[in-house]
Amino acid sequence: MHRLVLPRPVVTALLAAVIFVAGCGGAGAPSGTPTSANQPFSLRLGYLTNLTHGSVLVGLDRGSLTASLPSKTTVTAQSFNAGPSEVQALLGGALDAAYMGPSPAVSAYIKTKTITVVAGATSGGAGLVVRSGLAVHSPADLKGKTLATPELGNTQDVALRAYLAAHGLKTDPQGGGDVRVVPTANATALTLLQQGRIDGAWVPEPWLSRMVIDAHGQLLVDEADLWNQTQGRFATTVLVVTKKLLSERPDAVKGLIDGQVKTTSWIVQHPTDARTEAGGALVKLTSSKLSDPVLNAAWGRLTFTVDPLATTFKKEATDAERVGLVSSTGLNGILDLRQLNAVLKAAGKPPVSTAGLGPG
Repeated sequence: MHRLVLPRPVVTALLAAVIFVAGCGGAGAPSGTPTSANQPFSLRLGYLTNLTHGSVLVGLDRGSLTASLPSKTTVTAQSFNAGPSEVQALLGGALDAAYMGPSPAVSAYIKTKTITVVAGATSGGAGLVVRSGLAVHSPADLKGKTLATPELGNTQDVALRAYLAAHGLKTDPQGGGDVRVVPTANATALTLLQQGRIDGAWVPEPWLSRMVIDAHGQLLVDEADLWNQTQGRFATTVLVVTKKLLSERPDAVKGLIDGQVKTTSWIVQHPTDARTEAGGALVKLTSSKLSDPVLNAAWGRLTFTVDPLATTFKKEATDAERVGLVSSTGLNGILDLRQLNAVLKAAGKPPVSTAGLGPG
């Protein structure tokens, strides 16, 4: 049987040279040689301690996420503050798979082509909250303000910068421009907002609800309102694996996807129990309990789905290019949903589309 090891949260970045290493055929490069399923294997999995990763929190806590992995598999799960740090770990050879927002996955794929998205996890649950009493009634009122995001290049960071650019407000990665955008850990951003030291933050759940309820902030932008072309649906968490893992241990990838599908189905069928379990899992990981109003509000903004919402990836890439975080929007091959659709077919569920961005 496989066993699950949960080390202390990992929030520090790895070596800055990892992208160079991966691009030169390092740890992230596929070898093309499958390994026997009977051999011992250690799967290193990254995720975030946010409710947008609720299916991961529930799946790890219940054991359902890892139950379908091959025998003799050991899982080491590491938590991060935001997706770009997970990307560094993936490209540096410290992770094999990770749950993250689509923007870091897009950036990593464009730069290295060594990762691929194999499933979705969550839609929704992000937006811009400004501090109480701030006179902001339109995007133009944000000029000169200081806003936080979880990390430079993460999904909420790209969303904020693209939103500002769409309204004629310039930003840059160094924190300059018309609006100062400062990468800040979510817990720190909440404290700074309460102290009035930042004007707002574009964050995922539960931080959005905590800033509204605990810090009495104003929800200025619910990101779901910006995705009219997809009826408010937008990916906030997807499952990414290295191509090395996919080529060498496709059985492990399929087992992880099978666990994701089963966990998601359980959450959809037991939403109240799932919400409680996710909140409990966060307490174990962070030693901080969400109030019932925060947990209920945050959970209500989330939709758990294994569909990565492929049609939204092109906009993610276009937004990242527009704000200067990627140099192109070439995404052909970023998705490989063959394993996911095989699992869905076996479960009697309909397939999901890659929107032409890879095999499915």
